[in-house]
Amino acid sequence: MTDTLTLRRPDDWHLHLRDGDMLRAVLPHTAAHFARAIIMPNLVPPVVTLSDAQAYHARIIAALPEGAAFTPLMTLYLTEDTDPDDVEAAHASGLVHAVKLYPAGATTNSASGVTNFEKVAPVFDRMAAIGLPLCTHGEVTDADVDIFDREAVFIDRVLDPIRRQHPDLRVVMEHITTSNAVDYIHANDTNIAATITTHHLVINRNHILAGGVKPHYYCLPVAKRESHRLALRAAATSGDTRFFLGTDSAPHTDAGKLQACGCAGCFTAPNTLSILAEVFEQEGALEQLEAFTSRNGPAFYGLPVNEDTITLTRQAPSYPRNIDTLDGPVTIFDPDMPLHWRVT
Repeated sequence: MTDTLTLRRPDDWHLHLRDGDMLRAVLPHTAAHFARAIIMPNLVPPVVTLSDAQAYHARIIAALPEGAAFTPLMTLYLTEDTDPDDVEAAHASGLVHAVKLYPAGATTNSASGVTNFEKVAPVFDRMAAIGLPLCTHGEVTDADVDIFDREAVFIDRVLDPIRRQHPDLRVVMEHITTSNAVDYIHANDTNIAATITTHHLVINRNHILAGGVKPHYYCLPVAKRESHRLALRAAATSGDTRFFLGTDSAPHTDAGKLQACGCAGCFTAPNTLSILAEVFEQEGALEQLEAFTSRNGPAFYGLPVNEDTITLTRQAPSYPRNIDTLDGPVTIFDPDMPLHWRVT
């Protein structure tokens, strides 16, 4: 039995850091374990232009703990008014590594997202030409589509038509939650990849709803049936280079989560690596953990693998139930199972 795991230092290919006091409170938990992260742009107001990204990047760097080695990889929020020239300049700057597509109203702070996809076709054409990836929040927002079906419908109605119209566009299907998404990746081997979150490898919809509503398990895309969770586990632990970690760690204060219309998101940055080691060991795939956390993402984004390493030891981790922020406590995701690996 292996008692230590040494991995190339991981990256997080989907992360919410928020801004201001929340940014300063949560950033150290990512910087402690991860070398780089794709930073989500859904602030208020959103990070739409290169100048927005430069300003947000400066705030993140200023919030880093002294001595922390962490590189934020910035993204732009796609709107129907996004300028292809600004996107190309952002890519050329070396600061911006993707553009994020939010269907309008799909998730937190997504009101400025896209409704008419024809309006953003010139942006997709330019991105395809320069090799800049599109990251997608893969859900439709039609009121007549059941929330548990919105990812599958997005693939059929939105994603596949975009990829047929723009075959050279590189796409990351972010935080996939269904076997439909896994199957789509398996059926397409060019210019496409997918991130999988920590929490979607652990919870299904029963964790949210059975025995009473549990707001700290509520996220978007919402967790699905157990069969979908098992499909995600199989994909993550398979070694397939098209799947890699994007935690979608999304902090909200308890006051924001525990209300009549609570916020969606799970804050997993402090304990993600302990949870992942547990999951991969349960699946008999510890040897694939480094590929999922540290190798597959850089390969897709055209970045080098990190030179430094991180070590996990077979020992129960210790972390608080929540962290304090100036706006109130933020609860850390509870995996609802014993953990046996600690980052040392």
